Amino acid sequence: MTLVIEEKDLKQLPITIDPEIVSGAPVFSGTRVPVDALMNNLEAGVTLDEFFDNFPTVSREQALQIMGFYKSTLTRLGRAN
Repeated sequence: MTLVIEEKDLKQLPITIDPEIVSGAPVFSGTRVPVDALMNNLEAGVTLDEFFDNFPTVSREQALQIMGFYKSTLTRLGRAN
């Protein structure tokens, strides 16, 4: 199964992908915080508020937008099966 994510959807996300920033890993826009740091921290049991304490340059809006994208992508995957 192939899931296609439209470029317009990616452009709406608060992320930057630049080979000069954290070796091209997707980071939250305006920061050097990799997007996967959010998921890794949540997976490790860190609360969202603790994440913001640890990464104060990431805004709540940015994190919620990324989590919403993950959720909608997983929902689309579920419907495709």
